Amino acid sequence: MSKEITRDEAWELLCKWNKEPFHLRHAVTVEGVMRYFAKELGYAEEENFWGIVGLLHDLDFEKYPNEHCIKEQDILRDFGAEERLIHAVASHGYALTVDIQPEHEMEKVLYAVDELTGLIGAVALMRPSKSVSDLELKSVKKKYKNLNFAAGCSREVIERGADMLGWDPDDLISRTILAMRSCEAEYERF
Repeated sequence: MSKEITRDEAWELLCKWNKEPFHLRHAVTVEGVMRYFAKELGYAEEENFWGIVGLLHDLDFEKYPNEHCIKEQDILRDFGAEERLIHAVASHGYALTVDIQPEHEMEKVLYAVDELTGLIGAVALMRPSKSVSDLELKSVKKKYKNLNFAAGCSREVIERGADMLGWDPDDLISRTILAMRSCEAEYERF
């Protein structure tokens, strides 16, 4: 029997499978960004679910990087998670490690922002403020074009995600900067 996972249960599960501050920080960042977009896109009643999807999306990555988005399905099923959560977190590995296509707008947002939050975070760290609070689109675009900068952040996935959403890539970047500003205090603690 599946159940809805609370935020506390999700955090405990995440910490069971992840120890590196980098991974925990990324999870909290994506959680906050997903909560922001839930409200912005008219899904405020689903904000908690969107946030938990963001928090757990890389659940298996630290221990099983070669089976990412595959192993987490088993972990979540063993935990008793509902199938919509399992589908949502696994779908961000679409065309990379799994054939689970993002269907819901929330899944498309996760697909688009997962890599992008990493890129934006890397750009912010290069700034004197080390913050997204004063980060502008033009700074991100400049670094985005340099494929050696934050090379692990796939521009192809970011662009495919923007396309899935029907958003211009510049719009996606601008909106994600705002989303990261909304939760910066939370992820800065890592």
